[in-house]
Amino acid sequence: MTTKGPVPNVGFEEAYREHRMALLRLAYLVAGSHEVSEDVVQSAFTSAHERWDQIENPLPYLKKAVVNLVKDGQRRHLRRRPKTVDRPPVVLPHEVDETWTKIAHLPWVQRAVIVLHYYEDLPLAEVADLPNRPAATVRSDHRRALDKLRKALA
Repeated sequence: MTTKGPVPNVGFEEAYREHRMALLRLAYLVAGSHEVSEDVVQSAFTSAHERWDQIENPLPYLKKAVVNLVKDGQRRHLRRRPKTVDRPPVVLPHEVDETWTKIAHLPWVQRAVIVLHYYEDLPLAEVADLPNRPAATVRSDHRRALDKLRKALA
């Protein structure tokens, strides 16, 4: 997250128009919910607006904010839910294939790593920056997620 330096090249409204859909897609893929996606992206932009003149690279800043907000929401949700209740299944659009169904059932961190690496096309080193996890831990999360996916799809 870069929050120092010159005024960004892109105005806030332009950045909102340009990046909102991509951020909604990212939030949906990580959170698995349209409602959560809308809330998270709106919160990310609201937070960024307060310090817009200090943000050098808006898209990486906003992506990191989205991932962190989804992570925080997942933590709050897990703390509030009863321990004996199973997680409700993620409702996916019909056009999503069997692989995505398996990805949606991965633990949150592993799902985030897969989405950021394969859907957002980020190298694992950059993936580690978004949820603030050590690079070695992200590589382990990635390997474990792929192992689970291989077994589930076999």
